[in-house]
Amino acid sequence: MRPGRKLFTSLGLAALLCGASAVLPASSASAQDGSKQALAENATIRASYNVRLARINLGDFKLTTTIQGTAYRTTGVGNFSLLEGLLYKWKGTTASTGRVTSDGIQPAQYLLSYRGGKAVEEVRMSFAKGTVTELDLVPRKEPQADTVPITAKQLRNSLDPMSAAFLFARSTDTSGDLSVCRQTVPVFDGRMRFDIKLSPKRRVDIPKGGAYSGPAVVCKAKYVPVSGHRPSNDGVRMLSTTEEIELWLVPMAGTGLYVPYKVSIPTSIGYGVATATSFQVSGAKRASLD
Repeated sequence: MRPGRKLFTSLGLAALLCGASAVLPASSASAQDGSKQALAENATIRASYNVRLARINLGDFKLTTTIQGTAYRTTGVGNFSLLEGLLYKWKGTTASTGRVTSDGIQPAQYLLSYRGGKAVEEVRMSFAKGTVTELDLVPRKEPQADTVPITAKQLRNSLDPMSAAFLFARSTDTSGDLSVCRQTVPVFDGRMRFDIKLSPKRRVDIPKGGAYSGPAVVCKAKYVPVSGHRPSNDGVRMLSTTEEIELWLVPMAGTGLYVPYKVSIPTSIGYGVATATSFQVSGAKRASLD
């Protein structure tokens, strides 16, 4: 069990893997539908998440999202270990930059770098008008014979994991707007292209005593592999067939965003759960994108 790139990506997956506030078509509604709603101007959101697997504490993920005018920057740092690092230790950093326009989120650059055990990996991507234009992978691995090929068309209008996870659920309704769950988020992590299909499950009220109290929306999240994956992979098969992935989103007052509060994902050894332990919002002042 190695909480490496896939765990880090899932924390940054789409609203499931924790996120909110991006773009692109969904089922009946599209993530673009809310894209013209005003976001905060010159706002910073800081969030921390604790990650557990089958009730075992794996570590923490810290996120900072800064919006300045139409530009955004999201950075994250994750530290995970087993038996306080005696059995396994993993550390990674990730960053995403881009612009928030009336057409939705437009990523520009994405970086993921991590070291876990003897493995070291780095992913760098550049985007232009919603399309991946440059990709640098270290190490660059040859695809296996049964790997589903990635096409250029599939990379159009796709999002990097951080933009997908933390910039896609927009609403000015802070009472628990289930419409933020009616979206399909297209993600490319540098090696795999997949969709996260969200649908509403319920509204809940989170009691006082934690990182947040107040209304939340619970979304059902469906992982749909598109390309770059191996259909025979046990993890891919489990994630793509389960109906038990949940994403909890909560409104950040004054920002126009719903952000991840909790993500729950079934695994072969128990549930993987990421839960917010703190939120800090500063400089929130709403601005129009028109």
